[in-house]
Amino acid sequence: MATPAGSGAAAEPEPLWVPAPAQVERSNLARYRRWLARSRGLELGLYDELWRWSVTDLDGFWGSLWDWFPISGSRADATALADPAMPGTRWFPGARLSYAEHALLRGAADRPALIAGGEGRGERTLTYAELRAQVGAAAAGLRRLGVTAGDRVAAWLPNVPEAVVALLATASLGAVWSSCAPEFGVASVIDRFAQIRPKVLLAVEGYRYGGRRYDRSRALADIRAGLPGLKATVLLPAVAGDAEGTGGGGRAAVGGPGRTLDWAELVAEPGPLRFERVAFDHPLWVLYSSGTTGLPKPIVHGHGGILLEHLKHLTFHLDLGQDDRLFWFTTTGWMMWNFLVGGLLAGATVLLWDGSPAWPDLTALWRFAERTRMTYFGTSAAFVQSCMKAGIRPGGVMDLSRLRGIGSTGSPLSAEGFRWLHERVGPHAPVGSMSGGTDVCTAFVGACPVLPVHAGEIQCRTLGAKVEAFDERGRPVLEQVGELVLTRPLPSMPVGFWGDPDGSRLRASYFGVWPGVWRHGDWVRITRRGGCVISGRSDSTLNRGGVRMGTAEFYRVVEGLDEIADSLVVDTAGEGERTRLLLFVVPAEGVVLDEPLRGRLRAVIRDQLSPRHVPDDIVAVGSVPRTLSGKKLEVPVKRILAGVPVDQAVSEGALANPDALARVVALARGGRA
Repeated sequence: MATPAGSGAAAEPEPLWVPAPAQVERSNLARYRRWLARSRGLELGLYDELWRWSVTDLDGFWGSLWDWFPISGSRADATALADPAMPGTRWFPGARLSYAEHALLRGAADRPALIAGGEGRGERTLTYAELRAQVGAAAAGLRRLGVTAGDRVAAWLPNVPEAVVALLATASLGAVWSSCAPEFGVASVIDRFAQIRPKVLLAVEGYRYGGRRYDRSRALADIRAGLPGLKATVLLPAVAGDAEGTGGGGRAAVGGPGRTLDWAELVAEPGPLRFERVAFDHPLWVLYSSGTTGLPKPIVHGHGGILLEHLKHLTFHLDLGQDDRLFWFTTTGWMMWNFLVGGLLAGATVLLWDGSPAWPDLTALWRFAERTRMTYFGTSAAFVQSCMKAGIRPGGVMDLSRLRGIGSTGSPLSAEGFRWLHERVGPHAPVGSMSGGTDVCTAFVGACPVLPVHAGEIQCRTLGAKVEAFDERGRPVLEQVGELVLTRPLPSMPVGFWGDPDGSRLRASYFGVWPGVWRHGDWVRITRRGGCVISGRSDSTLNRGGVRMGTAEFYRVVEGLDEIADSLVVDTAGEGERTRLLLFVVPAEGVVLDEPLRGRLRAVIRDQLSPRHVPDDIVAVGSVPRTLSGKKLEVPVKRILAGVPVDQAVSEGALANPDALARVVALARGGRA
């Protein structure tokens, strides 16, 4: 197997930010390190030596977190890691705990727990005391509907406080949560929820996005009809402040099985705030793979694994505490929503945004940051790219001085993106790019408050995550692009897939290449200083004459041109008799893709990537096909062009813009491409 282009050692990128000694000393990581010295007799340096201990002595590291935070619950066995084999790792045998208990009891009663904003309306605040009261009432309402430990509660909801309340109420009962955003199509929702057979569905009949209202009442009726075993549906009202409502057809339009009630009825009676402490691996929620091919995989995470991993990541890598206000732009259909809710575990204030990040313009989220006194701004590389293209200067026109960090995920953040955030938002806020996935509901490479930030590079492998780059023979390599693998277990790895009793689907998904080693499906280069550069998905690699390249490198160069707003590249190598490299571009506003621009694109690709990666054709499109979570559809397009029927290559309900996919495929098959 040939190695990817760019395999050799690269020049060290320019440092953008270096923590001051005082910042290092007051960080949560430094406090933890001092605690280890006092309580465990471990004198470990920051950061490399601490990381190496955390991935060598997994029992000692994860066991220490139980004591340091500390975890409320019972720990019947002193052993943290009972069986290290993957898959089937056994963590904390005999332990009993509750995720919801930790999320609700860490913050001071009078401090804000949630601040929610959105399109065309002001902010709504819930203190920790108010959140606890609402969770108690919602849990009592779910109990009246017959929900008990192990039952599933599904939500088709926007990113609003009621969704957080319902998640925590569900978890407090030992029931299992699962959610999709209301823009998910009927088939996509049924494909997900029908697999887990929820007892209760929480839903809205409409939502707002981009200044428009979308009626979903008929879709809701179809979803209810497609969920066997559904006993009740709880309807949320129109968004507060939206006097015209959401355009739904009213209660009469809501058909389907079981009882229907309003949210107000669910929470009408106060209930005691009590927590069902469950086993460490008891299911907390079910997340789903993107569903671009076949049924989405229903990924089950446990209470204990998520609790420890999110406490670790939010406290040590984002350096959050009770004075922080955490934001990440997300919907309830992306794992980052679950990660965002985890900010409550640190006693922080969680900031929610419902609606478009670009309405009425691309300053909307930055103004939200100013109004809410945000301390951590989380977003995606695509949003950063859009802000760059629009030429906005958030730090120059808004007060963002309270920001202590900026996070980016979803796709690799380019070096130019790092520099734009540093220069146009604020040099005081270090940029923390991170990468992981729905599969583990976290990032295993990410930010570190005690390390320098280098443009284009993720700072570190996170504590407890034994991330390595494997060559084609399964050997670890440094300063060379390889397959991203984990060679030791993480507590937040799935406890299983729903409906996969023998674990065969899980083994095939992650452990089919190297037994006992988690293959994640990304290209990564690990630098000698411990940083990481993600080059894109290994299953969408651009292989031209034996020279392999990640798509992230390609997009960095193509979208670096001011004339290009977005792009999609597909390599049809190995997928048919004719091998082609196709580049679809979305020209910037007012720009026409003419032959001179095509020539500039070919030249920059030849000069900055390789002559072998000059596209066979460059075609203009109105938009790039993406999933609902924003991922580009490289692999499904490749499969369709190889002759796989569209309905087998991709689930339309998982797409944000199905028309864009049809346009790309038509162009590739019979148009200019």
